[in-house]
Amino acid sequence: MQAVLNSALPIFALILTGFLCGRFGVFDRTATDNLNRFAVYLALPALIFTAMSRIGVEQVSQFGFIGAFCGGIAATFAAGFVISRLRGRRVANASIEGLDAGYSNVGFMGIPMCLLVFGPDSAPASIIATLFTASVLFLFAIVVVEMDLQKGATLGTTIAKVARSLLTSPLFVAPVTGLAVGLSGIALPAPFMSFTSLLGGAASPAALVCIGLFLAQERVVTHDATSIAILVSLKLVMQPAVTALLAFHVFAMPPLWSHSAVILSALPIGSGPFTIAKLYGLEAGVTSGSILVSHIFAVLTVSLLVAWLAPG
Repeated sequence: MQAVLNSALPIFALILTGFLCGRFGVFDRTATDNLNRFAVYLALPALIFTAMSRIGVEQVSQFGFIGAFCGGIAATFAAGFVISRLRGRRVANASIEGLDAGYSNVGFMGIPMCLLVFGPDSAPASIIATLFTASVLFLFAIVVVEMDLQKGATLGTTIAKVARSLLTSPLFVAPVTGLAVGLSGIALPAPFMSFTSLLGGAASPAALVCIGLFLAQERVVTHDATSIAILVSLKLVMQPAVTALLAFHVFAMPPLWSHSAVILSALPIGSGPFTIAKLYGLEAGVTSGSILVSHIFAVLTVSLLVAWLAPG
C-alpha cells in the first residue's frame, strides 16, 4: 500500500492542482490548449527521447517479458477498439479508446513503483515497458487516427499525408531517434542530455495539470460513464489478467521479470492518451475521466497485486 500511495498521491495532487486552477480561473481554455501543446511538442518528446537513448541491446533481449507485456497491451487495445466500434464510434475515436485501455502509466508511476517493490534490478523491465507503451503503442494509435482522419483521399495521398504527419511529429521522431542513439552506443554531449532531461521532466506534470484543467473547464466526463467504466475495467482487470496468463503459463522468464510485467500492466491509465485526444479533439472527456477513475481504483487493485507478487 505504501508503494502505491507514494506513486499515486503525487499524481492526484497534480490533477487536483490543475482542477483548482481551472475552477478558480487561474488558467483559461486558451492556456489549457497552450499547456497541452507544450507537453505534446516539447516536454513529452524530450522525455521519450531521454528514456529511449538509455536503452541498450541487453535490455531488449528479454523476449518473454516483451511477449507477455505486449500481449496484454495488444489484447486490451483490441478489446477497447472493437467495443468502441460496436458502440458506433468512428475509427479515430475507437483508436483513442483502445489506447486508453492499453496505456499503462509506466513512466511516471511504474518506474518508481517497481524500484520500491522489486529493487534496482527491476529498472530494465520498467524501461522496456516504457519503450513499448510510449513508443510502439503510442505511434500505432497515432497512425490509426491519422489514417481515419485522412479518409476519402486516394491511397497514395493518404499514405503521403500520414508519412508527412509522422515524420514531422516530435512524438514519432523522438522515440525513433532516441532508440537509434541508445542501440548505437553513441555518447551524446552532457549539456545536451541535461537539456533533454530538464525539458522532459516537465512532461508528466504538464500533462497531469492539463487533465485537471480540462476536468474543471469542460464538464463532459460524467456524460459517458459507460465508456469510462468499460475502459477502466479493461485496463485494471483484463490487461493484468492477460499479461499474467502469458507471463506465468506461456513465456519463460525469471520471476522478477514476470512479476514486473504483471505489476506494470496493472497500472492505471497514463497521461499520454489525453495529450493525443486533446490534440485531435477525440474522446478527451472520456479519456480524462478514465485516467482519473483508473487511478482511484488502482489503489485497491495494484495494492492487491503488490501484496501477492512482492518479495517476502
